[in-house]
Amino acid sequence: MATITDPRAFLRSLYDAAVQRALPARNTAAHLPPPPDTHGPRRGRTLVLGAGKAGGAMAAAVDTLWPAEAPLSGLVVTRYAHVPPAYKFRPGRIEVVEARHPVPDEAGRRAAQRIVELTRGLTEHDLVLCLVSGGGSALLSLPASGLTLEDKQAINQALLHSGAAIDEMNCVRKHLSAIKGGRLAAMCAPARVVTLLISDVPGDAPEVIASGPTVPDATTCADAQAICGRYGIELPAAARAGLESGAFETPKPGDPLFTGHAVHMIATPQQSLEAAAAAARNAGVAAHILSDEMEGESREVGKVHAALARAVARRGEPFAKPCVILSGGETTVTVQSKGAAGQAAGRGGRATEFLLGCAIALQGEPGVHVLAADTDGIDGIEDNAGAIVTPSTLARAQALGLKAADFLDRNDAYNFFQPLGDLVTPGPTFTNVNDFRALLIV
Repeated sequence: MATITDPRAFLRSLYDAAVQRALPARNTAAHLPPPPDTHGPRRGRTLVLGAGKAGGAMAAAVDTLWPAEAPLSGLVVTRYAHVPPAYKFRPGRIEVVEARHPVPDEAGRRAAQRIVELTRGLTEHDLVLCLVSGGGSALLSLPASGLTLEDKQAINQALLHSGAAIDEMNCVRKHLSAIKGGRLAAMCAPARVVTLLISDVPGDAPEVIASGPTVPDATTCADAQAICGRYGIELPAAARAGLESGAFETPKPGDPLFTGHAVHMIATPQQSLEAAAAAARNAGVAAHILSDEMEGESREVGKVHAALARAVARRGEPFAKPCVILSGGETTVTVQSKGAAGQAAGRGGRATEFLLGCAIALQGEPGVHVLAADTDGIDGIEDNAGAIVTPSTLARAQALGLKAADFLDRNDAYNFFQPLGDLVTPGPTFTNVNDFRALLIV
């Protein structure tokens, strides 16, 4: 077994390996369909539409790989600052625009409306290539009939603070949208639709990723109502009426409008975890993948990971040390303390809250180092992807007068790790396969 002389650098190298595995540039070519005929009576065109945090990089990959002689145009919306620099300053055939995430804004609404307009006039000879990745739910925001953007913003904000799982949030989003939940595919008829997906959800369900704009939806208006009731989400009258009457129902599995459509998963959380595991093993360290589908409250999941790390550190069970333990998925943060206008009192996202819960449970366990970070490079709405916990984290915090439990109580993990110099800040990575966690036990 190798001796790890720099645990921080080692953990960061595993994160980098996970991100690299998920980049569109290395995953797109094998899944591209051939262009439509460009001559004769069956002549068609290719329209590219899409949304998500990886949207800019996916558009750049398609533009690079698509034959120069084949017509190509379209519009993709991504998060602010998530257009790869080379494509931003040397734009290609696909227009990429930016909008707000995780709460939608007017730029996202305008982009969604423009995408709807681009689908008009499509024929059975045309190909629509849809590029979909995590974050698309907020970025592709077109309110259902009778709803306003302000309605969607308020509901989205409430969902984000509620502790609801991603599939629950996206069930509500789909049924209050005019474009998600398979509706974009319906707009593209009679053209053939090919969807390329980068998964950011546990289980890689296409209908959950970005609220499934091009795939059938098995959830119902009644499901959306039940979720809002479960988490105390207040709905405007138009939303309640649309859900209660079934007017906001989505296209279902078996609907003929999806006939001939294709869906390709080009990058997944499991693939990224496997890439990180391979990097660890190449460095001479045993690697174990727990799951790519971890869900639950971030702080509680942190405690569970800490318990496992302690068992390895103290008893060599269930794994012998040295080793690295990897997991992925999407945890949730239920806002415990609110400040002005109902906003979270503290700063931080899922990764840093996981780490704060983990650090408190570890209590400085010797030989345990932990990195957690979002693979898109942004933890929630902050400028960091995550952070690192070391055996000295709590002692260093105490020396600065920082009480970990107080920061956890107010969901303020960012401001706990920042003074320690332990934030991980790679900047936008231009992909998104969700949470990445690595525990090194030496």
